[in-house]
Amino acid sequence: MAGRERARMIAAGDDHKVTPAELFFDLVFVYAITQVTALMAAEPTPVRVVGAMAVLALLWWCWSSFAWLGNVVRADSGALFAVLVTVMTVVFVVSLAVPEVLADAPGGLPAPLVFVVCYSLVRVLHLVSYWVSSPGDTALRATLRRTALLSVAPPSVLLLAGCAYEGTPRLVLWLSAVAVDYGGIYVTGSSGWRVNSPGHFAERHGLIVIIALGESIVAMGVGMAGFPLTATVVGACAAGLLLAAALWALYFRCFGEPAEHRLGALDGDERTRFARDVYTFLHLPLVAGVVLTALGMKKVLTQIADTGHHGLGEPLHGTVAWALTGGVGVFLLGASAITLRSSGRRPTALLVGAVCCLAAGPLVALLPALLALALLTAGVTGLAAAHGRRPAAGPAPEPADGAPTGGPRADGTPADAAQATATPADGTPADGTPADGTPATA
Repeated sequence: MAGRERARMIAAGDDHKVTPAELFFDLVFVYAITQVTALMAAEPTPVRVVGAMAVLALLWWCWSSFAWLGNVVRADSGALFAVLVTVMTVVFVVSLAVPEVLADAPGGLPAPLVFVVCYSLVRVLHLVSYWVSSPGDTALRATLRRTALLSVAPPSVLLLAGCAYEGTPRLVLWLSAVAVDYGGIYVTGSSGWRVNSPGHFAERHGLIVIIALGESIVAMGVGMAGFPLTATVVGACAAGLLLAAALWALYFRCFGEPAEHRLGALDGDERTRFARDVYTFLHLPLVAGVVLTALGMKKVLTQIADTGHHGLGEPLHGTVAWALTGGVGVFLLGASAITLRSSGRRPTALLVGAVCCLAAGPLVALLPALLALALLTAGVTGLAAAHGRRPAAGPAPEPADGAPTGGPRADGTPADAAQATATPADGTPADGTPADGTPATA
């Protein structure tokens, strides 16, 4: 009897925090993001970069789907934890296939097909887990059926069709699949989806931003691997680390916290729509921007460390030159959209910075690589410092029911965002009772 109780899915409450099981789940996405950077670095052409961004968008959907599920069902409960481990295994196989997903190498399993089948399996597991967790929620189950018909089945067909082609046709079909997948979420609407704990939801997304920033640091280490450690290499690594720190500061000190406050102040479908827009959709440009910048940082370290083939004054070339600053531009565009959606305030400084970074590729191709990295770091650090000096927008609104605020945020500071009480996805009390309403005795 006790074993069956442990196996049930346990509803998460409005004060739910990120669990160790979810941190464990994120580990496989560390490797997945690293593989996306490697996919671009192997052949840094515009077509390859676009293809890698399509792959990243699909991987993001795998992660985001279970971030939503983990907000209404405890990830450390027996049933969901078993699902998470299964998904981790499948996503790890997906990650192994990423380097060959756009150009399959001879021998072995067909990497594009493996990628698509495993991706589709993750989406199905997500829908089934949600269905099992909400036996009495007719609104959610209706939304799950619409999601399966509009946002899972059609993209899977397009992805499978793309496996039959190579080059541009595959890329076009896969980009179409991404568009249908993301567009289908708007068509299905927000009815049934819930965000029980705003603090948990915001922290989960803060953690994935940290993972992406960590990949940029790893990319620098990979870029100089096998070459002597020189003073110039140390200086370049320091500049790259400061750039990652500036992006971290922009997120956690400038626009991430107001977004969490706004999420906590809303409830019902308004909260769901805000979470969908700001976190599910607009956090993708943040992660994509960091991954693009990681490509540029990796190539900067390679050129500086490989003195036998590159001079210290040599600039970055082609797509890599744009990726260094363009990735920051994509990040700042996402930050601008989040700020606008959260507060209605026009983020002029962020927009100007985004445009300058997106247009700076030709200039980067003329400057020594180390100088370009140093100037970019100085610019982003200045932008973060300028935003940090701005007065706070005011205290967070009180929770709708006076509920206490959440615990520590992903950046280690106390979370003072208001958290409105929400009903778990299955309509049961948010007190640790099993999602099917049966009292937990274990």
